[in-house]
Amino acid sequence: MSQQNYTNHVRYYAPHHFVFYPLSLFMLCISVYEYWHSGGTKIMWLIVAAGTGMLIFLSLMLRQHYALMLQDRLVRMELRWRYHVLTGKRLETLENQLRFKQLAALRFASDTELPALADRAVAEKLSPDQIKKSIREWQPDDMRV
Repeated sequence: MSQQNYTNHVRYYAPHHFVFYPLSLFMLCISVYEYWHSGGTKIMWLIVAAGTGMLIFLSLMLRQHYALMLQDRLVRMELRWRYHVLTGKRLETLENQLRFKQLAALRFASDTELPALADRAVAEKLSPDQIKKSIREWQPDDMRV
């Protein structure tokens, strides 16, 4: 692999960027053109244009969804690592009793608060908001937007 620089840092997924989107946009353009220039088949071309537009929109939204799922996995892994470093125990025993929103709330706790707050969240079935309100030394997450 070559050294990354300005000219080679962008990554493309060829089937997605160079096949799916160009073909979808081409189909959308053709269907809109045919809608305006066809005689009795306007409804059919309108349906094709709407379906193609919806397909493009859904594919863009799925890309966003996959990125958010990956962020959630990273949050979970970070919390598992921190908990293990702090306690020497695995978080999975508590994790199975917590929802992801509770785990995400726990990540704002400082290292001194995390183990006890995780135990308390399980024992008292604290909501994510209650967990966040219980934190005394807030650790901000400036990277997740």
